[in-house]
Amino acid sequence: MAASSSCHLFILLSLSSILVGAIAGKSKDIIDGPLLTSKIATNRTILVGAKEEFKSVQAAINAVPDGNSHWIIIHIRAGIYREKVVIPESKSYIFLRGNGKGRTAIVWNDSSNNNTHSASFTVWADNVNVFGISFKNDALVGVPDAPFEQSVAAMVAGDKVAFYHCAFYSAHNTLFDHKGRHFYESCYIQGNIDFIFGRGQSFFQNCEIFVLADRRTKILGSITAQNRQSADDNSGFVFLKGKVYGIGDVFLGRAKGAHSRVIFSKTYLSKTITPAGWTNWSYDGITDHLLYGEHDCHGPGADTVRRVPWARQLTDEEVSPFTNIDFINGKEWLPAYYY
Repeated sequence: MAASSSCHLFILLSLSSILVGAIAGKSKDIIDGPLLTSKIATNRTILVGAKEEFKSVQAAINAVPDGNSHWIIIHIRAGIYREKVVIPESKSYIFLRGNGKGRTAIVWNDSSNNNTHSASFTVWADNVNVFGISFKNDALVGVPDAPFEQSVAAMVAGDKVAFYHCAFYSAHNTLFDHKGRHFYESCYIQGNIDFIFGRGQSFFQNCEIFVLADRRTKILGSITAQNRQSADDNSGFVFLKGKVYGIGDVFLGRAKGAHSRVIFSKTYLSKTITPAGWTNWSYDGITDHLLYGEHDCHGPGADTVRRVPWARQLTDEEVSPFTNIDFINGKEWLPAYYY
């Protein structure tokens, strides 16, 4: 694999920096690459790039010892790395650092009916941090003569995994937030059908969500399809601040599990959000145990007059257990965060 020109990548992925850059510029607490590197505090670095010892990201990950228990930085130079990348369960404590989501990208083109097979980037390991990388699945799906299958950009299946200033690109099932506690800070996520899904216990702060037009005609797409199955399950998706907008109509989420839990708080919702807000399409169970909530959101898509009856408008008191990093026990494991 050879890294190609970062100029082409910048043009291709330029949308990913619009909102996140604005948010970061207004904040007194900017979480950037140097800050994360200082917090992780290791002098063990592996370099990846056209002129480095490791030419591919996977080769660098393979060089991390099995059973690793000390932080290792894998610094990926600017470029498009066209490869399928997996961090196996045996290789923890990896800090994957790119040169910015508009300059460093991992891209592949698998599609499958099995979500664990198609991902361009997969994390099975615990204790992984990622900064400044775009993950893209550019498989042709939902077009003439192409199979209508899932095309996952990233699958996150480890515990205590954080993404800072990253981007995720696909259409169908973009981000498979499979299981574990996860943190997404100032990330860009793009898609149209169930494009943030799984049973992760995840906190999305200051993220930008861009809705693509859905090629189907009878069923609107959904931003989330959260799969919490029981009241004892700690999982759920919480979106704090940030922005949802795009070019197609979409639901905030659809019921996937009997106790599905998704909350949007202090988030800008554009008119791309359909007035009903949420859907239980394909879910046959009762809606009594679902927690699909909104709190202090704004924008034309935040009008609640025509919301489905089982959606909830949460008070400050009701939302407080969810709207800080204690929801994911973040103070115990995140290298950097802010409220």
